[in-house]
Amino acid sequence: MQGAALTIGRVHYDGGGDWYANPSSLPNLLRAVRERTRLRTTDRERVVRLTDPSLWEVPYVYMTGHGNVLFAPDEVRALRRHLEAGGFLHADDNYGMDRSIRREIARVFPDRPLAEVPLDHPIYRVVYPFPRGIPKIHEHDGLPAQGFGIFLGGRLVLYYSYQSDLGDGWEDPDVHHDPEAVREQAIQMGVNLFVYAVSGAA
Repeated sequence: MQGAALTIGRVHYDGGGDWYANPSSLPNLLRAVRERTRLRTTDRERVVRLTDPSLWEVPYVYMTGHGNVLFAPDEVRALRRHLEAGGFLHADDNYGMDRSIRREIARVFPDRPLAEVPLDHPIYRVVYPFPRGIPKIHEHDGLPAQGFGIFLGGRLVLYYSYQSDLGDGWEDPDVHHDPEAVREQAIQMGVNLFVYAVSGAA
């Protein structure tokens, strides 16, 4: 493994939502990437604002929470600029942010509505195969887990995991007491997301 260690940028957003949710999730995902791929990663994520210059130093930008998300106008512009320039954002609904994150994504890309990511997309097979798409980690409303995205020039730049609770599956085992097989599915999908973000796998 060569080069600088890669990390995940956790978005610190406004609006009242708990952007800091699932504190053990991202360190666990970074460790899994380090152990299961040839990529070198840091031990912990980096907290970033969308207007921070350091946003451009992280290949995989992640946001989660249970509540409201609100981007300031300069954050809307900064995020669009970042994604157009090769960045990648994973928005992970932790049950409760769906309405607000859809609203804010529409502000960033008013010309490109969210669309379900096709099951044959590389994000579902770049390391681990997910022929049925994103795994279901926690049940809430009885709805299926879905992965939505924004595509620019054929490249997936934003992935929105809905009704899945991936981040819960990345947490320490004693947090949610999920079965090991369920946690493994979550970690595998997380590894796929990170590797895709880093490599832009086609």
